[in-house]
Amino acid sequence: MGLHVGIIMDGNGRWAQGRGLMRTQGHLEGLKAAKQVVKAASGMGIDFLTLYVFSTENWKRTAEEVGFIMGLVRQYLKAEFAFASENHIRVRHAGDLSRLPPDVAEDIADVCRDTESFTGMQVILALNYGGRDEIVRAVNKALAGVSGKEIKINETVITEHLDNPDIPDPDLIIRTAGEYRTSNFLLWEAAYAEYYISDKLWPDWTAADLAEAIESFQKRERRFGGVNSASCEARVSL
Repeated sequence: MGLHVGIIMDGNGRWAQGRGLMRTQGHLEGLKAAKQVVKAASGMGIDFLTLYVFSTENWKRTAEEVGFIMGLVRQYLKAEFAFASENHIRVRHAGDLSRLPPDVAEDIADVCRDTESFTGMQVILALNYGGRDEIVRAVNKALAGVSGKEIKINETVITEHLDNPDIPDPDLIIRTAGEYRTSNFLLWEAAYAEYYISDKLWPDWTAADLAEAIESFQKRERRFGGVNSASCEARVSL
């Protein structure tokens, strides 16, 4: 399976506040950065890119900010469809669609359906996503599928009922804005992921920053809990 990179896109609000702007302006600039990084990732040969767009905890923010973010999501899905089509990028979703506004959920379902046959890079939008919530939903789905029968919950069963069980675990997780928390992102899947922390706020990120993160990853040795180590293969083109 190919290289899977996850990004916790942090620092939009701080970027705006540091410039005396509304937090919403930071999210707008963050969207521009996301577009750049997606295009760069596609050109580098990254196979899977998971973007942490909106967490299950982000509902605690003001209604104005939440509404603005949801509007940006719809804008992004529509504006970037042509790019996805031209580059055969498949868009997927991770998270609980049922709690999203109906129009947003419908747009996500539409773009996932319309790009399902594309064979290029897969972009997974983690929207209304939480790692703990995903695990709970996976267990409930497993139990619901065996009504009246005894089931033993193990790692295989949970993995098979995750939001995207066919996608390989992330190899590298990038976090911006100098934070060192996992923030409930891909808790199950990231058990052996490498982490890269950038001090730059997300709106300031460019293709060069992604290339630097990938270069750092390629220099690491991954043991996966074992004794013998193997160097990371150069699976992307910088």
